Amino acid sequence: MIGALRLNGENPTLILNDAMDTLGFNEYIFQVLIPALQRGDKVIWDNLPTHHSALARAAIEAVGAEILPLPPYSPDLNPIEKMWSKVKSLLRSTQARTQDELYEAIAFALKSVTAEDAKGWFQACGYVAVQS
Repeated sequence: MIGALRLNGENPTLILNDAMDTLGFNEYIFQVLIPALQRGDKVIWDNLPTHHSALARAAIEAVGAEILPLPPYSPDLNPIEKMWSKVKSLLRSTQARTQDELYEAIAFALKSVTAEDAKGWFQACGYVAVQS
């Protein structure tokens, strides 16, 4: 699963059936993230090797969004890590046994992320939450 987190709590996400690689990352960028991006958005990403895709970087910048790469080994500066923690906790509590149940649980967990959650996570990671 790969996703993003907006300040308003929206979390455009894609479930991949294969391992995360550059192909899967680019699929997410073009099918999910780019349609959700707006000029002036900031895209925070860690140093996962797949994030070094020149194609993805160019597409994000073409929308008018800015990429903010994180320093190596700094999950404490990445708000989405806090979102994944909440999502995983909710998934554990559902005890889904089938793929359909798992997908339903994932959808429920992602919808449970609120704007208040997102603002708190961005602030906890040192970002100033400003709404325009």
